[in-house]
Amino acid sequence: MITKISGVLLELSEQCATIEVAPFEYEVLVPEFTRRQIQLNLHEKISLHTIQYIDGNVQKGGRMTPRLIGFTSIAEKQFFEAFCSVGGLGVKKALRAMVRPVPEVARTIESQDVKGLTTLPGIGPKMAEKIVAELRRKMARFALLIPADGAEGDSPMTAPSIAEEVLQILVSFGHADQEARKMVDEVLVEKKKFKDVDAFLSAVYDKRNEG
Repeated sequence: MITKISGVLLELSEQCATIEVAPFEYEVLVPEFTRRQIQLNLHEKISLHTIQYIDGNVQKGGRMTPRLIGFTSIAEKQFFEAFCSVGGLGVKKALRAMVRPVPEVARTIESQDVKGLTTLPGIGPKMAEKIVAELRRKMARFALLIPADGAEGDSPMTAPSIAEEVLQILVSFGHADQEARKMVDEVLVEKKKFKDVDAFLSAVYDKRNEG
């Protein structure tokens, strides 16, 4: 199974990237949010974390075709796998639907915003309700994804485990989940780096005291 591919981005269409890994060229399907992240890297070397699946239906006389789907980070790949796990959604519908960044979609699911989910291509009210019912308790770490400044080769998204831990601490202190989320988000938007949980927690309360 191919779990990661690194090579030169030769072509990029609305739905797929062609990556040269000499002497081969691979066609990798990409959701819209991934396409936007790599569109400025044409003719440059990129790395994508991949999901491999077989497309087709032998029972209906079709041929089975192996395909790859690519993401710029492991966290985005894991989110997509969770998203696809919703009954009746499937890979093709999920690919079409994922036009927004993972954190935004994850927050929409976590907040049980069914109406917001129906604005995604191909997601109707019934499917939106099903997505919320099956995934809303699994979205916390994806909702906290933030852009990373990272060095060359780092993925452009990273799961901020410190922020996630602070969120849990705030809830244990008696803050409502929604309030704790807002407190963490107010610090995250400043895109500062914190060496540990205590530093982040101090920033949260410093921000609160400013208000």
